[in-house]
Amino acid sequence: MCGIVGYIGNRQAAPILLEGLSKLEYRGYDSAGLAVRDGEAEPVIVKAKGRLKILAEKTDDGLSLPGNCGIGHTRWATHGEPSEGNAHPHCTDDRSIIGVHNGIIENYQELRDKLVRKGYSFHSQTDTEVAIKTVDYYLRKYNKGPIDAIVRTMMRVRGSYALAFMFKEYPGELYVARKDSPLIIGVDGTDTYVASDVPALLKYTRNVYYIGNLEIARLGAGSATFYNIDQEEIEKEVTQIKWDAESAEKGGFEHFMMKEIHEQPKAVQDTYNAIVRDGHVDLEGIEITPEAIEKIHNIVIVACGSAYHVGISLQYVIEDLARIPVRVELASEFRYRKPILDADTLVIVISQSGETADSLAALREAKSRGARTLGIVNVIGSSIAREADNVLYTLAGPEIAVATTKAYSTQLIAGYLLAIEFGRVRGKITEDQYARYLEDIAKIPSQITRILEDKERIQWFAAKYSHAHDIFFIGRGVDYAICMEGSLKMKEISYVHSEAYAAGELKHGTISLVEEGTLVIGSLTQPDLFEKTISNMVEVKSRGAYLMGLTSYGYYSVEDTADFTVYVPRTDPHFANSLAIISLQLMAYYVSVAKGLDVDKPRNLAKSVTVE
Repeated sequence: MCGIVGYIGNRQAAPILLEGLSKLEYRGYDSAGLAVRDGEAEPVIVKAKGRLKILAEKTDDGLSLPGNCGIGHTRWATHGEPSEGNAHPHCTDDRSIIGVHNGIIENYQELRDKLVRKGYSFHSQTDTEVAIKTVDYYLRKYNKGPIDAIVRTMMRVRGSYALAFMFKEYPGELYVARKDSPLIIGVDGTDTYVASDVPALLKYTRNVYYIGNLEIARLGAGSATFYNIDQEEIEKEVTQIKWDAESAEKGGFEHFMMKEIHEQPKAVQDTYNAIVRDGHVDLEGIEITPEAIEKIHNIVIVACGSAYHVGISLQYVIEDLARIPVRVELASEFRYRKPILDADTLVIVISQSGETADSLAALREAKSRGARTLGIVNVIGSSIAREADNVLYTLAGPEIAVATTKAYSTQLIAGYLLAIEFGRVRGKITEDQYARYLEDIAKIPSQITRILEDKERIQWFAAKYSHAHDIFFIGRGVDYAICMEGSLKMKEISYVHSEAYAAGELKHGTISLVEEGTLVIGSLTQPDLFEKTISNMVEVKSRGAYLMGLTSYGYYSVEDTADFTVYVPRTDPHFANSLAIISLQLMAYYVSVAKGLDVDKPRNLAKSVTVE
């Protein structure tokens, strides 16, 4: 969740570092800092609590800090409160080692106690300061250089980390290391860059190296040398990033979230085109053969947040179309209950970043228990992409707003295509059904565009109900999955308390919360469940609720019950989530805007949760 940047080359480092950090603001942060060295002069460290603009003001946009070597950081508090003292970079007392860190060191207290006994003192509450002083301890004890000291520290530390260091005795170099937290290296001519994520580098280079798990790199001006945990030099291939740097800009929209909502038709189309070839779903390219599909007896979908809601929706779709039992698990709970898995189980791990800590841990747990693993991720070369047995890439492109929109939609499309291919191979759907399903999915991009063209009605309604204190979402089947994501969008960016309920559960306690004026949003896209959900909406209306109905064109009787109705184009009910969710994304967005909130960077949240 923290953001790391680094630079070494022939240019002034501080402005580059600030620019890189600004591209990582979506990851969430509460403080920021820079450390810059000008040759062999004493390094300068500047830190600030709050928004990045405060740090920029303290350094005159970086221009007041001379030097062509530096590291920067945006912190999201884990150990220790948000404060300037806890902000990164941290250093040894003599500033001989300066470092920044993304992740959590689980045994930091044990290491801290040992270092105190060795005479070290600490000036922050962070686990990062412990890591830096552990490196210093081993550097002084064995005197074998930075690589050796970092490796010894990595062998003592438990947890996740991406680390970047500056050493006084090595003024022309930076050193980085990682375990379970993302870190990439960019090299262009005489310039070398470090970042937690691609957007920070796009302005400067598209040629990057992905540093692997338990690997270290020594960086110079225009050079990068990589080592494994045994301190052996290893070779890395350059990856070219194809994202356009302008895709990380707002493109005329007021917020990144609205820009990304409007990018969904293209993202869905691109993902569809990457998986469907010549009228068939092509999974052999990712080494999932028909023989492998036939051997799968059950599926476990593991994810967090919105990706978990994708899994809930896909559970209905896969079970109905492929007739394979599906279980959906929260990644944060999965490995702690000793899951029962075998070689005939397919574990699907869904993550936009491919670095979500709990999802990555769940993937490793599944592999250790002999299950086959499939990652559905958006970032090429991410940890989940590298470690899963198979990987299916979504083509959402960079997503800057914290609240996911287009990544969620592309994950749904990838899941739909898996479901119909599994169903075809297993003989559960006919070739005619298969072709019709593909046709329906292919129409989704244009149908999303139609919804976006009529967004003003939702904007009007959202402004009217922006004062709401409680909003309940109700639905059945796939509609329940739609409600879960709609509710999450509402609460995370508008700070309105909202909950999603399976409509049939209302009578088991929830309906007691409904009172005069409570907004209840009913999703009604499933024909077989339509009348039952209408009955539930009538129940809450009789208790004073104000009703919004979300349904497909043709179900005009919704207007007889709901006070306000939103229509989306009709598609096969299995795929209705892809259309209904657009309206709920817009609803949440417009409520947040009406309240004057920071849509793209909601409080207390981060884009990529790379710690447990």
